[in-house]
Amino acid sequence: MPYRFMKKQLSRSQLEADGFVGWATFDHLRNADPCPTSGGVYVVSRADQSAPCFLDQSCGGWFKDRDPTVPHDHLTVNWVEGAEIVYIGKANNIRRRLHEFAKFGEGRKIGHWGGRLIWQLEESPKLLVAWKETPGFDPASVETDLIAQFHAAYGQPPFANDPHRLGS
Repeated sequence: MPYRFMKKQLSRSQLEADGFVGWATFDHLRNADPCPTSGGVYVVSRADQSAPCFLDQSCGGWFKDRDPTVPHDHLTVNWVEGAEIVYIGKANNIRRRLHEFAKFGEGRKIGHWGGRLIWQLEESPKLLVAWKETPGFDPASVETDLIAQFHAAYGQPPFANDPHRLGS
């Protein structure tokens, strides 16, 4: 039987009710180890619902000599108005994956290209990360279900998902 989340728009309170925990900044994740080493899914959440401010240059690390920065018009097209969740990811080891993501946001050359758009949000230091372990379920299929639920609610994937479709 596939894993199913509550069928609602994804907000922090709804995700907490569905078992997501953590709600920590990337800085906290760099300096503490609250994450499990098991597999699961994670979300990056933005508490402020005002219009975003985009940085001209990403603070994310260059990977394979590629600049993670994208033009403002692509960021604007990808923005999902009214959504708290800006990225949904999966991990076979939640702790390792979130540490990689945090290091990429510090500018290190880490292979975490997915979600890179969050590092062009001026408020990236304030973003919160929450996770949910998914024992008995493949994290990739749980992530797919969660992104599909988001897409059904908002008509597109979260802001920093599907970066290969930027601007389309």
